[in-house]
Amino acid sequence: MEEKLKQISDRKPNCIKVVLYGPESTGKSSLAQELATIYDTVYVKEFSREYAETKAEHNLKLTKKDVLPIAIGQMHWENEQLKKANRVLICDTDLLETKVYSEFYFDGSCPDLVKKYALKNTYDLYFLTYIDTPWEADGIRDQPNTRLQMFTAFEQALVDSKKKYSIVKGSFEERLNMCITQINKLLNK
Repeated sequence: MEEKLKQISDRKPNCIKVVLYGPESTGKSSLAQELATIYDTVYVKEFSREYAETKAEHNLKLTKKDVLPIAIGQMHWENEQLKKANRVLICDTDLLETKVYSEFYFDGSCPDLVKKYALKNTYDLYFLTYIDTPWEADGIRDQPNTRLQMFTAFEQALVDSKKKYSIVKGSFEERLNMCITQINKLLNK
C-alpha cells in the first residue's frame, strides 16, 4: 500500500514539478491546462474530482474510507504523467491538498499514510490560488461560504510543512503570468 503513495524515483533530470493548490473554485484546473499548453507538457488532473463524480452518479457521498483510494489514484496519475512530461510537470493538486480536505471534511481525520506522503513527496513550487475568483457550483463543489477558512487552512499546511509557495491572485491572465514568471525562474536556474 505504501508504495502506491510514493513518487517514482526515476524523476527526469531537469524536470520541475509544480502544484496548483488551494480551495475549490479558484481556477486551478484552468491554470493547469493552460500552463501545460504553454510549456508543451502534460498535467496531472485532479483524481478526487472524477472519483467524487462517479460516487455522485450513484447517489453516494465521499466518506473517510475514500481518502486513501483518492490519494493512491492521485499518485498513480502523477507518476504516469511524469513519464510523459518534458521540462515541467503541472499537478492540479497533490497529497497535501488531499490531507487538508480530509481533515476539513472528516473532523481532523486523515489516514496516517496520506499524512506521511503529503509531507514526504516533493515539488519545486506550490501555487496557492487565492479566493478572489467567483465561486461556481458544479455538483461537486459544496463550500461557497468557507473559502477564506479553507484558504487559511491550505496556507497553514504549506507553512507547517515548510513547502515553497507563491500566492496567485487576480484575473486569469494575471494568475497565468505569475505562474509563468515563477516557472521560468525555476527553469533558468
